Amino acid sequence: MSDTSLAEVLRSRGLRLTAQRQLILEAVHDLGHGTPEQVHNAVREVAAGVNITTIYRTLELLEELGLVTHTHLSHGSPTYHPAGADQHAHLVCRSCGEVDEIDPTTLMPLAEQLATQRGFQVDIGHVSFFGVCAKCGEQE
Repeated sequence: MSDTSLAEVLRSRGLRLTAQRQLILEAVHDLGHGTPEQVHNAVREVAAGVNITTIYRTLELLEELGLVTHTHLSHGSPTYHPAGADQHAHLVCRSCGEVDEIDPTTLMPLAEQLATQRGFQVDIGHVSFFGVCAKCGEQE
């Protein structure tokens, strides 16, 4: 997202664009998938004075604005990634921790079945499957 469009989104909510907000959003985009701690480490490389509390608050704000979304890929902190049309589910390797993405159309038959049978609407962007990746499976 460009500085201008981020500024417009913030202004529409009565907020202003700060360097910290811009750096945090850029870090999420650069990381692809990142915990608040990973975002903090990335931001600290550019601006050492940004504390972890600011990271958490800003990630929450960016999610409210629809600019990032989160999922839970482990028992720890949520993992944030850019929001957008590229909604996807996650494959998380329990052995090496690698996170891969799958196209949401893979889950559409299940999502449609749940909607029809139970009236339940799946939020595919929050779906995570845990298992062992092909590389780790070959090593076992």
